[in-house]
Amino acid sequence: MTARRTEATRRAALAALLAACAAPGARAQARLPHAFGETVLPAAAPRRVVSLGFTTQDPLLALGVQPVAVRAWFGDQPDSIWPWAQPLREGPPPAVLTGEISVERVALLAPDLIVGIGASLSRETYDALSAIAPVLMPDGAPGTFTPWDEAVARIGLALGQPGRAAALVADTRRRFAEARARHPGWAGRSAVAAYNFGGETGAFTGQDTRGRFLTELGFTVPASLQRLSGARGFYAALSPEYLSPLDADLLVWISTGGTARDIAALPMRPFLRAHREGREVLASGVVAGALSFGSVLSLPFALAELEAEFAAALDGDPATPVPSAVRAGLAP
Repeated sequence: MTARRTEATRRAALAALLAACAAPGARAQARLPHAFGETVLPAAAPRRVVSLGFTTQDPLLALGVQPVAVRAWFGDQPDSIWPWAQPLREGPPPAVLTGEISVERVALLAPDLIVGIGASLSRETYDALSAIAPVLMPDGAPGTFTPWDEAVARIGLALGQPGRAAALVADTRRRFAEARARHPGWAGRSAVAAYNFGGETGAFTGQDTRGRFLTELGFTVPASLQRLSGARGFYAALSPEYLSPLDADLLVWISTGGTARDIAALPMRPFLRAHREGREVLASGVVAGALSFGSVLSLPFALAELEAEFAAALDGDPATPVPSAVRAGLAP
């Protein structure tokens, strides 16, 4: 099955889920199957929600729910809530859970719903948490990636807000559709989201949130990256002497840890056409965090920050400055 057919099938299944969620009485009867069994959602909407997924605080806040606890992932952000989500914060700050999940600490929070999407829960941990409150799990295997729209739909169902979840999905898709309409020349052009971290250089595949961001804008992530990724699936590590898989029409460097100087110093980078023709963009700091989160709140934020950068890189004139590349010393 081709990538386009797979995406079409996934979106059709999501549309069916959203429609089913919106049916009268669906909230009271919701039984969500998953790899460990099924989660039965009570009729009453939850009031105390613990977010164990590394990014699920975003869809919760987008749906107007203040989690009583969130899971820390990366970045020194207040209460592990990033700038794109901070305007939606209200009331007491959530507890921030770090490291391995402590079932005892979750129990002390007295939740009536635990969000396990994106948390990679083991069967043992799931069983222990289920004795505390219903645990919302992904539709697929616990360790697999759940696309942002599926996460919103599933969480919206659990919160008794399927209509609001559907509206959030539609609004985010509209923003990407409008960007594609503004830049029809992006359709079908190749784009790569690359990284250089801890001495390793590589790229994210189309299965990753950063690759999906590019495909949402009409770009194509080279299939060769998927083959190079092997069992890892979502990224491909490359040899420092072999960077040619990065040489796409648009090369976006993802730097969450201030690695711009290391990227600029890569000895083989000057030989990339993307560099010589000024088609590199640096997504750093909060923008890189937004791409890594890949959530219903962070994706529109990243789009607003990067659209003009992509347009400058792809205008066909190597002399056009790409602001992020100039600031980071990546411009030719």
